[in-house]
Amino acid sequence: MNSRSLIGPLAFLLITSCGGKKEAPTTPQEAKVITPVTVTTISTAPMAEYVELNATSSFLQKSVVKASANGYLSDVNAQLGKFVNAGQQLFTLKTKEAHAIGNSINALDSTFKFSGIIYIKASTAGYVAEVNHQAGDYVQDGEQLASLSDLKSFVFVMNLPYELRPYVLGKKNVLLSMPDGKSLMGTISYVAPIVDSASQTQNVFISVAQNNLPVNVIAKVRVEKISRTNTTSLPKPAVLADETQTNFWVMQVIDSSTAVKVPIKKGIETNDRVEVLSPKFSAQDKFVLSGNYGLADTAKIKIVQHQ
Repeated sequence: MNSRSLIGPLAFLLITSCGGKKEAPTTPQEAKVITPVTVTTISTAPMAEYVELNATSSFLQKSVVKASANGYLSDVNAQLGKFVNAGQQLFTLKTKEAHAIGNSINALDSTFKFSGIIYIKASTAGYVAEVNHQAGDYVQDGEQLASLSDLKSFVFVMNLPYELRPYVLGKKNVLLSMPDGKSLMGTISYVAPIVDSASQTQNVFISVAQNNLPVNVIAKVRVEKISRTNTTSLPKPAVLADETQTNFWVMQVIDSSTAVKVPIKKGIETNDRVEVLSPKFSAQDKFVLSGNYGLADTAKIKIVQHQ
């Protein structure tokens, strides 16, 4: 076979091999994620941070009703939980001598008018907290018959953690929020000079104008810790934090479609707002309010609503 006869097949193979080779398909550019968000602006207004403490209603003093002689109780008007006025009759006591003699003396001399009946009355107004005897019981002179809660001693007792003393001492009036939604103005009457060794709390006694409230009602007392007369703040959802709650940042909107991460230093915090100490923002700056969770340091956004 000569060389010319080989040229044809070789050329055919060369052309076939070159034409059959396929180029690798090009990867399409991934579409950028655009997150719908709402935005907000900075606000400048007074702010205050509060701490809420519990205060329980209680009577500090009790008035004890005692028997004034040895004898038998013939009548008992004291009922547990009932309100009584000062001077109201609670017990009727028939002395031991009168119970033994009966009306024998009066039968001998009608002018003598001996009854041996003693009426025992409440010395102060209050609620009957305890009843110790019933009709027919024999009691001795000085024995406790009942106890009354002294209305004048009605207070709310607040357990104050010792570290919060600077925020309470020196204040005169506090606001108490009742479980039924009502509010009462209270006056700090005095602070007990004793600290509980286990809880490290101190009792603060708060007087209120109303004394017809039941005992053991737990009210909330708002104590102001820090106040600012004029400070910048953002809504809480606009401020993000790491897992340890040590680093904070916001997503600032730099144009109509881009938001960037800006670290901030936060100050006091209320139920719905966070003070921004630094950096300084202007009233025209915009920040992502919702949709900011999980955004990259620089993110494409679409503003769907302005708050």
